[in-house]
Amino acid sequence: MVKLIIDTDPGIDDAMAIFWAAASPKIDLVGLTTVFGNVTAQTATRNALRLVEWAGLDCPVAHGADVPQIMPPFKPSAHVHGREGFGDIPAGEPTGRALDESAAEFLVRMAAEHVGELVVCPIGPLTNIAAAMRLDPDFVGNVKEFVIMGGSLDAGGNITPDAEANIYHDPHAAADVFASGARIKMVGLDVTHQTLCTASDFSVMAHAAPRLGGLLQQMSTFYLDFYETVGKFNGCSLHDPAAVIACVYPELFKTQGAVLRVSVEGVDVGRTYADASAGWAETQVCVGVDAPAVLRLFKSGISSLD
Repeated sequence: MVKLIIDTDPGIDDAMAIFWAAASPKIDLVGLTTVFGNVTAQTATRNALRLVEWAGLDCPVAHGADVPQIMPPFKPSAHVHGREGFGDIPAGEPTGRALDESAAEFLVRMAAEHVGELVVCPIGPLTNIAAAMRLDPDFVGNVKEFVIMGGSLDAGGNITPDAEANIYHDPHAAADVFASGARIKMVGLDVTHQTLCTASDFSVMAHAAPRLGGLLQQMSTFYLDFYETVGKFNGCSLHDPAAVIACVYPELFKTQGAVLRVSVEGVDVGRTYADASAGWAETQVCVGVDAPAVLRLFKSGISSLD
């Protein structure tokens, strides 16, 4: 069983990923940490608490970074995920509350309590991960693996021609993480653009699991509409779910070692690129995926939720 923390900015595909993690018998979800990105950090924390309650999880939530490490704040991606993060669905107020400790403090504590066992899966900007590294020099070594949804090697960007959104929203934090010597797997646009979920797929899940599958289907309407506005009519990418699935089923992903740098300024800010001269540890970059198998796993997991 994988001991997992998901660092998240929910977000529709974050909700998809967290619900899939809740369904997986192979995941021990140790906690959620929140970060700005698709929504503000305050909204991300509220949404994470709501997702935990909807899924019936006994899972702590720790509030994280409100702004990037150095860059000025960004406006949330309301045109992609809706004003409150779940498309047209009001999130409502959770009954639970976040931990008193910060996301970075929680990450450091959990890594120390589960040395060599904890997998951390950031599916938003990497600000909390960089903050945890600064807080505890042993943090990186204590974590078994970081499975990051972000970046690309050859697929270009999705927020600019060069940059993937999670890296773009805090390139300095991403640069620090890739240079840290951590054991990292990057699940980026090279593979997530190949893993698509259609309206009919959401209908199948809603039929099998009317409560939570139905909730995702309602959210997906907004998300699929966005994809159509950018000329993609064959479904939405399983960005965040693919990263969580890679934590449990790494055999479905083909990886290539690369020493990664991140551009932190200029017209290509947020670009991830290989530079063997950089001198730090390689990242295992996902460059191939068994997309039909990933979709089957996602659909079967969500369909089992109710």
